[in-house]
Amino acid sequence: MLQASKGTVKASGNFNASADAEVLYKAMKGLGTDEDAILQLLTARSNAQRQEIKASYKTLFGKDLVDDLKGELGGKFESLIVALMTPPIAYDVTSLRNAIKGAGTDEKVLVEILASRTAQQVKDIVAAYRQEYDDDLEEDVSGDTSGHFKRLLVILLQANRQKGIQEGNIESDAQALFKAGEEKFGTDEQSFVTILGNRSAEHLRKVFEAYMKMSGYQIEESIGRETSGNLKDLLLAVVKCARSVPAYFAETLYYAMKGAGTDDDTLIRVMVSRSEVDMLDIRSEFRKMFARSLFSMIKGDTGGDYRKALLLICGGDDA
Repeated sequence: MLQASKGTVKASGNFNASADAEVLYKAMKGLGTDEDAILQLLTARSNAQRQEIKASYKTLFGKDLVDDLKGELGGKFESLIVALMTPPIAYDVTSLRNAIKGAGTDEKVLVEILASRTAQQVKDIVAAYRQEYDDDLEEDVSGDTSGHFKRLLVILLQANRQKGIQEGNIESDAQALFKAGEEKFGTDEQSFVTILGNRSAEHLRKVFEAYMKMSGYQIEESIGRETSGNLKDLLLAVVKCARSVPAYFAETLYYAMKGAGTDDDTLIRVMVSRSEVDMLDIRSEFRKMFARSLFSMIKGDTGGDYRKALLLICGGDDA
């Protein structure tokens, strides 16, 4: 439970689900909606508490809170509030389903979720996906992807990484990666897929050090040169998450907002899914990596109630 303290969104101390349900009902009743009351309340409760509020709301008013929120809110702000109201595993399941079943495949979502979640989370996602859709997530992913990209996703879906550091394999793993990439003409992608998909994060960090000594390159540079497309994106995500999950998400958030236009889907997904996990660490990595605060970037890139709610989830400015 040590992890919990790294979130910016925490359970409210003097929590009363019925009282909160009343506040939300009043905020939506009658003419006009009090968006401010909604966002202030929901960003100050944990996801578990939001589920209790939802249950109380139905008991008190005989209506579905999420349906009412959707009816009153619109646009990106609505998407953000609905995301906050969704239990974390269900949120990942829905995101993956939409990524696979929509028009075309949203590989970015598959990469982000499957590279960054813990083994237990992946197992829970697979089980919840089957329960929700009566479909096999692995089959759906396989049917929608191909080649080594598909193979690595399937390996990640097994959620079966080795535990700890295999001292005896550090050198040989580094050697295998070197032989598969920099040392040969063309690339043996399978070695990258097998090693990066199956070793623990601690083990991989040692392998990356050994690889650097052996080849003179960071593993990320070699992957960038030796692979391309979705496979490159997934390999890099796995490497970055092995090094530091918060740094991976700091970078993901940065590129969601950098340049013209904002990738709001990614911004919402990461801010909501990490809000109770490691948002404080993400903020400090963001500051280190980009010499500006996550807060200031969100502030400059978004507007209205959507911005207000995101800044509350961000939880402070590391100026």
